[in-house]
Amino acid sequence: MSIDLASVAILGALQASFLAVLLLVATRSYAGVAQASLRIRGWASLLEAAGWWLLGMRGMLGDWWAIGLANGLVIVSYAMTVRAMRMLLGAPSRQRIIVVVSLTCWLVILWYAMVQPDYLARVLWASIVVALDVALLIRPLARCLRAKGSIAERIMLGVLLMSASLLAWRIVDLLFGRAPPGNILDRTFVNTVYMMLTSMQPTFTSIGFLLMYNEAMQADLKRVARIDPLTGVANRLALAELARGVFDRAARGDEPFAVLMLDADHFKRINDRFGHDGGDKVLLTLVDSIRACLGRKEVIGRVGGEEFVVLSPQTTLKAAQELAERIRVAVEHAQLWIEGEVQSLTVSIGVTLSRAQDSDFETVLRRADQALYAAKRAGRNRVMSSPTEPPGQ
Repeated sequence: MSIDLASVAILGALQASFLAVLLLVATRSYAGVAQASLRIRGWASLLEAAGWWLLGMRGMLGDWWAIGLANGLVIVSYAMTVRAMRMLLGAPSRQRIIVVVSLTCWLVILWYAMVQPDYLARVLWASIVVALDVALLIRPLARCLRAKGSIAERIMLGVLLMSASLLAWRIVDLLFGRAPPGNILDRTFVNTVYMMLTSMQPTFTSIGFLLMYNEAMQADLKRVARIDPLTGVANRLALAELARGVFDRAARGDEPFAVLMLDADHFKRINDRFGHDGGDKVLLTLVDSIRACLGRKEVIGRVGGEEFVVLSPQTTLKAAQELAERIRVAVEHAQLWIEGEVQSLTVSIGVTLSRAQDSDFETVLRRADQALYAAKRAGRNRVMSSPTEPPGQ
C-alpha cells in the first residue's frame, strides 16, 4: 500500500499545531526562564506546523508558497527551538550565528527553487541549517552523558541524533541513489521513512521540552527546600544530608571531622531594638564573615534563629580551633551598620571533633552545642572546645 506523503505532511502539521496550543496554554501559569523558553517553543511549533501545511498543499500552491515560504517557516522554527532549548539549559543563545546562517541558506534555497530549480542543491543547503541547529543543541545536552545525567536531556539528545541520522541517510540517497527523487513528496522508500519520522519530530521535541522543564523544576524545588531563604546557606535538612556522608566516611576509618557551632552574641538585644530588619542584617553580616574564612571543603548551615554550624571534613582539633578563631576575629572586626549606627558584633563558638564511638551526627552536634554554651558562660566572644575523648577514658 502506497502512502500519500502530502497527507503525512498535513498530519505532521496537525500534531505540531496541537502541541503548540498545548504549550502556549499550559505555560500561562509558569514564570521566568521556563515560561519564556516553553512559549518560544510553542510559537516555533506553530511556525513549523504552517510550514508542514504548505508542504502538504504542494501541487495546489505555487512553488513560492510550497517551497520558498514553507522552508523559511521551518528554518525560523528550528532557530527558535535552538534559542528556547539553550535558554532552558542556561547556555549562550548564539543567536547571531543562527540568524546569519539561516537567512543565508534560506535565500540560497529560494534561488534554487525559483530561479535555478535544483532539488539536490536545496536539500544540501537546508541541511547546513539543520546541521548547525542540531550541533548547537547537542553541545549543551552532551552533559547528560555523564553519570547521573538527566533522563529528559538524554531523550532529547536521542531525538536530535535520530533527526541527524535521517537527514544524513536522505542526503546519501540523493547523492548516490540509483533514481534520486525530484522532490520530497516523491514516494520513495527513503522519502517515506524520512517524512513519517520527521513529521513526528515536533511531538518528540515538545515532549522533551516538557520533561526537561519538569526535571528543572524538581531540581529547583529540591534546592530551595534545602536552602535557608534569608542567608542562602544550607538549612538543617541539607546539613543533615551532607553530614551523613561525612559521618559515614569518618566511621569507615578516614580522618575525623570537626563541627563548629556558632551563635551571635546578644542577638536578641539588637533584634528588640531594631526589629527584624536589624536582626536580618546581623545574620547576613555573620554569614558573610564566616564564609570569608572557609575553605572549599567546609560547609556552613543554619540550624536555628541565630545559630549556625560549620562542618569541616578530614581535619584535626587544632585545625578546627584555628578556623574557629579566624571566624571569631573576622566577625568581631566586621562593619555592621544599622540605621546609621555602627553596631558591635561578636560570636561564641563551640568546637568538637567526631569520635569513633559516636553513633550518629546528632551526637557530635550535641557535643558542639555543649561547647558553645560553655563559651557563652565563660563570657562570650570566645572559642571553647569539647574534650577529644569522653570522660573516664
